[in-house]
Amino acid sequence: MLAESPRRRTALALSAALTALALLTTGCGSGGGDGKRIRVGVAGDAPEWEVLAKEAKKEGLTVETVVFDDYSLPNKALSAGDIELNAFQHLVFLAQSNTENKTDIAPIAATTVVPLGLYSGKHKQLADLPERAEITLPNDPANQGRALRVLEQAKVIELKKDTGLFATPDDVTANPKHVKLTPVNAQQTPRTLKDADAAIINDGVAELSGIKADTALFKDDPASPQAVPYLNVIAARADRKDDADYQKIIKLYASKAVQDEVRRTSNGTAHHIELAAPELQAELARVQKQLRR
Repeated sequence: MLAESPRRRTALALSAALTALALLTTGCGSGGGDGKRIRVGVAGDAPEWEVLAKEAKKEGLTVETVVFDDYSLPNKALSAGDIELNAFQHLVFLAQSNTENKTDIAPIAATTVVPLGLYSGKHKQLADLPERAEITLPNDPANQGRALRVLEQAKVIELKKDTGLFATPDDVTANPKHVKLTPVNAQQTPRTLKDADAAIINDGVAELSGIKADTALFKDDPASPQAVPYLNVIAARADRKDDADYQKIIKLYASKAVQDEVRRTSNGTAHHIELAAPELQAELARVQKQLRR
């Protein structure tokens, strides 16, 4: 039985189905439509949302976080109405999810953008990568394309000119050290460090695995214009994107109390970006158009 709490965190195992989520939330009151209770899907630890939940109480809102450990579930739960918002993904991932699942989920606010890093348990610096080194990287299109860009910026590989956001290993045109690129599930990348020479690991996954961001052999620049498609966002169903209570949540996320927690828990790696919802939605449309090519 789940304890009633404004900050209840519901951990779902990888094997959990959306019906399990529905059972977990049944009988706990009405959804965000009554302007009182808003469930937010997150991936892994999200302590800033616990701070936000305290602040939301002052606005008459009860914010609950629902924790997923499988990236494929939060958008499905949002689309099904099992949660009101989610905050775990960047625009490229959302574009991929909307396209593949024929959903209409819209970004309503930017949260942070974080660097994507190349890590190793065997080598201390980028130059130490040997000939034919094995590098693992996320296998989902949204993160794989960015990972390949990181390797290109690090001068490990070169990609075809005009390759878009969804590059694949087939787009590699130069590979001076003949590295082996091995796509794996994003959440599994830290485990590959036992055997592979290096791995591209998402910031959140690295943090959960105890990998320090400052140990990266190389990482991209989250402040560059090229990082805009990788802005993490708060997302809602498109037909609810202008909900007044959601606007309160957006304002609270930008508050000093929440942002101080973001900085504390990200070791300074997360850059908060404020971008208007229409701009985010226009960028999402641009990315989705590119994905359909």
